[in-house]
Amino acid sequence: MSIIFIRDHNPLGREVSGYIDYAHRLKTQDFEPYFSGKKKLVPRRSDLCYYNWRTQVSTSNSSPNFEVIYDDPNGLLFKNKMDKKILNVDPLAGPGEDSKRTFLQSDLYSHTVIYDHSIRTV
Repeated sequence: MSIIFIRDHNPLGREVSGYIDYAHRLKTQDFEPYFSGKKKLVPRRSDLCYYNWRTQVSTSNSSPNFEVIYDDPNGLLFKNKMDKKILNVDPLAGPGEDSKRTFLQSDLYSHTVIYDHSIRTV
């Protein structure tokens, strides 16, 4: 399971950032325009977390895969609903057990990070 963090500009030119549950978005949206380069992937208010830097609108929504924990003293966390393990998105902390953080350099987006969480099956 993966969470994608993107900070960029929406189609109106406003800076937005957010955390996207990749598996959930793949199930609920046609990704062909993103894969073909016709559209850019941009966070939405319906994603795990969303923030519009100009209007200061902020939303958080749990998904079928992750619960958003936004009131923890350690900052924003995501709890995987299958194995109950915590994914920490603080860049100064480790991402958590069975999780990996990958920073991506891209000419398409201002800032992109992929968090991969492995779920062990018995």
